[in-house]
Amino acid sequence: MADLVYRSVMRDIKEKILQDAYPGMRLPDERSLSENYHVSRSSIKRALDVLVQQGIIFKKRGAGTFINPLYLKNRAMFRYEGSNLGITDSFQLDGKKQSIKLINYQVIPASAELAQDLFLSPDDFVYKIERLRLIDDQPFMIETGFIPIKIIPTLSPAVAEKSIFNYLEEAKGKTVTRSFMTLTVEPSSANDQKELNLTLTEPVGVMEGVFFLDDGTPFEVSYMRVHYQYMRYNTFVSLGKE
Repeated sequence: MADLVYRSVMRDIKEKILQDAYPGMRLPDERSLSENYHVSRSSIKRALDVLVQQGIIFKKRGAGTFINPLYLKNRAMFRYEGSNLGITDSFQLDGKKQSIKLINYQVIPASAELAQDLFLSPDDFVYKIERLRLIDDQPFMIETGFIPIKIIPTLSPAVAEKSIFNYLEEAKGKTVTRSFMTLTVEPSSANDQKELNLTLTEPVGVMEGVFFLDDGTPFEVSYMRVHYQYMRYNTFVSLGKE
């Protein structure tokens, strides 16, 4: 229930931002928001923290919380309306239909490397899920993910044909909010060329990383091979003082 509360507050704040409801591009303080929404300060803090992570607002020490003007100028960079970091939502494009083709679904013992990355015991098992993602029936990503069974024991092939992160949030009340990613580009393999309709000389984008739940638990190790035309990455970087 607490998760539903903070998400509801977050969505309403975003709507008010688009309606220009905050004078001077500044949000009310947490206490005022808590009183306005009749929810706890912790729910307000969580909603604001997610908006900060998404780059929609920023906090300035001693001055308050402000709307990022870049969000109002180019909302296409901030496509996702929820709190998960799933590919289904991150790659939404106006007027484009996204679909998923399940290539392989297995339950396997966790390798030593997976056990280390996912904080598992040597006898733990993981799902190995391979999927082809398409936009308007055009393939753009080959995705291989490894997910601990003990975190989501109800992950069926039917679920894997849709957004796993959205299922995790809606059915289990858990969200994926952080990731550690490595992004590179390399020559496409024969399988890349076959599945992504690439020529022999066209490259492929490679994204590898670990996704974490909001409580810090590693949820998935993922390997993604992306058609180079869709290899665009936006991020916000915090720079410390030298």
